[in-house]
Amino acid sequence: MAEKPTSGEILGVPYNFERPSIGRMLSSYWQPGEGMLVEKPFGVGYTLNLANWRSWIVVLIAGALLWQEQSGGTDGGADRTDEPVEVIVDDAETDD
Repeated sequence: MAEKPTSGEILGVPYNFERPSIGRMLSSYWQPGEGMLVEKPFGVGYTLNLANWRSWIVVLIAGALLWQEQSGGTDGGADRTDEPVEVIVDDAETDD
């Protein structure tokens, strides 16, 4: 029986299931001269290239959103679920 390939592409999306080494991990996340997204060192898809300044903007925005979520950012009380809500239903029908 033929061995299955451990790396390649499926529908244009790269995959790599070879055992990752420290050198390969570091070189995958730091590729000067490449774009913002590079192939993941292990798994399916792409990851951020930390040598690209655009990746740091994405990391900062994600960090700010996570910080806001953890600190319980105010949203004007739009989804308050801790207070009871009174509902009044008027079933009175008027026949003329």
